[in-house]
Order: sequence, then structure tokens, then C-alpha cells
Amino acid sequence: MKNEIKKSKAFEALQEIKKTEEKARRMIHEAREKKSSRIIQEAYDKSKEIKEAALNRAREEAEKRKKAIIQEAFQEAEKIKKEAEEEGKALRSKTERLIQEAVNKVTAGIKDFLEGGSL
Repeated sequence: MKNEIKKSKAFEALQEIKKTEEKARRMIHEAREKKSSRIIQEAYDKSKEIKEAALNRAREEAEKRKKAIIQEAFQEAEKIKKEAEEEGKALRSKTERLIQEAVNKVTAGIKDFLEGGSL
């Protein structure tokens, strides 16, 4: 009987060890799952931060380029405006000179006509 008691206690101890090992395995598994979930969440959060930072840099760069393009277009428009004004002045000056020449010719023709000449 003593042998059976020893076997029974050894069996119970073995069963207890198996239960404890199984419990430890479950705890390790749960810890790994929690850790992997946390790592995945941290990676997701970090990727979100990196994405936001990249988007912000892209927006800032786009805004700088937009301002540069607008400034360049404004300067080009001013240049074209000045050229147009200069062309306008030149055309007005030429037109005034041609009008004056035409007036002088017509006046001379009228004068000749009035003095008895012919056109």
C-alpha cells in the first residue's frame, strides 16, 4: 500500500507539474500575443507619425513652390506690362509723328490749292 501511496503522490505531483507547465505555456503565449499586439500597435502609431511628418513636409514644399511660381509669374507679368507700355509709348509717338506729317501734307496741299494750284 505504501508503494501505491508513493505512486499516487508521485502521480499527483506529476499531474500538478503538468498543470503548472500548461499554465506557464498559456501565460507565455498570452504574453507573446499581448507583446506582439503592442508591438504591432506601436509600429502602426510610428508609421502614422512618419506618414504625417512626410505629408507635412510635402505640403510645406508644395506651398514654397506655389509661392515661388506665383512670384515668378507676377514678375513676368510686370515685365510684360512694362514692355507693353513701352511699345504703346513708341506707337503713340510714331502715330503722333505720322499724324503731324499727314496734317502738314494736307495743310500744304490745301495751301497750294488755295493759292491757285491743283491737288
